[in-house]
Amino acid sequence: MPKNEECRYMKSHEWAYLDGTEALVGISDHAQKEITDIVFVEAPKLGRKVSSGESVATVESVKAAFDIYSPLSGEISAVNPEVSKDPAIVNKDPHGKGWLFRIKPSSKEELNALMDWKQYQEFLKTQKH
Repeated sequence: MPKNEECRYMKSHEWAYLDGTEALVGISDHAQKEITDIVFVEAPKLGRKVSSGESVATVESVKAAFDIYSPLSGEISAVNPEVSKDPAIVNKDPHGKGWLFRIKPSSKEELNALMDWKQYQEFLKTQKH
């Protein structure tokens, strides 16, 4: 599983990690702390073609529902069956067992447009409540 430092990040707090020809996608540790107790994950449909920045999934907590955006354009190639059974995994291990879906990116160049770990940490400092 990817380390925080190996992922690329969106301003909406999704992360992507290129794993061979596919990318794993999840939400950041920061996002799961903000969302708190996750009780439901609506995964994207397998085979769905998506664009970078498109809303593709939903995560619900006891507080509210949150859209999850795809950090890359491409085709959804897998969803994590474990988070459907136990959504709290996303809170416990957002960069590990709590990944949400895999995507076959149509352009790996989009990955370079995302923030790296240091840039994401700087971005978080600007996000005061």
